[in-house]
Amino acid sequence: MSTVSSATPPPRTRRILLWVGLAAVALAVAAGAWTWWTDRAAPSGLLQINGRIEGDQIAVAPKAAGRIAELLAREGDEVKAGQLLARLADEAVDARQAQAQAGAAAQRAQALALDTSADLLQAETAVQRASAQAGLAAARADLGRAQAAALQEERDLERTRDLAAKGFLGLQTVERGELALRSAREQQAAAQAALARAEQTLRDAELGPQRVRARLAEAAATRAQTAAAEARVREAASQSADLAVTAPLAARVSNRYANAGEVVAAGTPLFGLTDLAHVYLKGYVPEPMIGRIRLGQAAQIWTDAWPEAPFEARVGYIAARAQFTPKEVQTRDERTKLVYEVRLYPVADPGGKLLPGQPADGMIRHDEAAAWQRPQH
Repeated sequence: MSTVSSATPPPRTRRILLWVGLAAVALAVAAGAWTWWTDRAAPSGLLQINGRIEGDQIAVAPKAAGRIAELLAREGDEVKAGQLLARLADEAVDARQAQAQAGAAAQRAQALALDTSADLLQAETAVQRASAQAGLAAARADLGRAQAAALQEERDLERTRDLAAKGFLGLQTVERGELALRSAREQQAAAQAALARAEQTLRDAELGPQRVRARLAEAAATRAQTAAAEARVREAASQSADLAVTAPLAARVSNRYANAGEVVAAGTPLFGLTDLAHVYLKGYVPEPMIGRIRLGQAAQIWTDAWPEAPFEARVGYIAARAQFTPKEVQTRDERTKLVYEVRLYPVADPGGKLLPGQPADGMIRHDEAAAWQRPQH
């Protein structure tokens, strides 16, 4: 009859001991890994981060609604600032522009006609005034002669009547004198009327400057209307220009969201651009290390495409709040722990060598005396 030794633990106890041993081994490995990370992450005053190159995204959209007549760029194209990317069509905008241009042309023609008329009226006014003054002087002279002639005829008639009364002249001579006096007086009356007409003509001529001022005021009002019409032309031209979608800066087309023939509203994105002159390395720093990072610290960006030519950079952004490690982050420790987002911005324009989505390593120097080193892989 066999017996079970009292030194052998039961199966359940053995399982518990096994799990305890595995947990102790895991803790030892985790502690060793953390020590390895901290030792490798900050060699000699440097802190290494891993991440991807990203760039500022710009959504390009039209200012006006319309039908897409043509698209002139595709994904991957590099465009310059001001380069035409798309053109929209809107018949109503074209009609308003043509109407505004025609209205402005009519206003300009009317303003020119009024200016010319005012100049002509001013010249005519000067001539009419001089002529009226000359006519008034002539009428006064004619009146003076007529008055003198009538006075002379009146004296001659008196002498003729005296002589006829004494019997030296006949009645017929007296009648001729009376007729001459009536004719002289009629000429005097005509000269008086001519003088009145000359005075009225002068008064009318003296109103000429007022007519000129009124015409000039009318011309000024027309010029103001012309300015308003030209403003409408500029407004219509601006609306027409809004149908042309251009690149706001030199960048690479990363996305195209529409196709030719589609009708889009104002503000609908047509393209997504990436500013290659302002790319940055986006990485994550574990929470225990964030105290070593400061804005403006010197850094380097290393890429597999340019392994011997790191890009000088600066720490330009440190997240204010921690987050759990994103699934896609490429840090040494991919366990779930708190990390802070950090961005390294190149000091100089990378010249298109740093492309969005490209994996890269960053070295941050938190000790100014530390010598640069290559990232550890």
